[in-house]
Amino acid sequence: MQNKAPQAITLSNTTLIKYTLFSVIFAAIILTAVILPAEYNIDPTGVGHKLGLTVFNKVKSETDLVPTSQKGTEKLKNSSEVIEVIVPAGRGVEYKFIMEQYQKLTYEWITDGAPLYFDLHGEPKGDKSGYFESYTIATLTEVKGSFTAPFAGSHGWYWKNITDAPVTVQLIVKGEYLTHGLK
Repeated sequence: MQNKAPQAITLSNTTLIKYTLFSVIFAAIILTAVILPAEYNIDPTGVGHKLGLTVFNKVKSETDLVPTSQKGTEKLKNSSEVIEVIVPAGRGVEYKFIMEQYQKLTYEWITDGAPLYFDLHGEPKGDKSGYFESYTIATLTEVKGSFTAPFAGSHGWYWKNITDAPVTVQLIVKGEYLTHGLK
């Protein structure tokens, strides 16, 4: 057996031009028949629809719509509310917001004159043990702040009035929550 040395392939200029033209035409066909229908739902030949490639663009369009509608919902939840709560003489009341984990609430409350003992706290959703977590405890006539719910559940204030007359609290809130009310 004799080993032959591999022959070197040399292409003429004419052959190189033919391969280059073939590559450009092949790329144009793939772009028109596959990429445009799948990515942009542009199907001038109808081949993309027959191959089922236009489905990819419809799925992409539907998923693009979801965040837009969620943004609209969040915008509605971020409206500001003014709530008036009356704390009877010698008693306490709880006013809570039902929130999902990591929802945010900014607040400001002010009494009609007398200071109130308060405990801003949260209770985990579905917990029956009586556990709660306090965020702020003080006795004041007004407070301004914000918090992010560390867990899903009810979050809000317990106000206690130790005076002989009812105290009105004006509560201004803005943020994300599902519902609110006296507990």
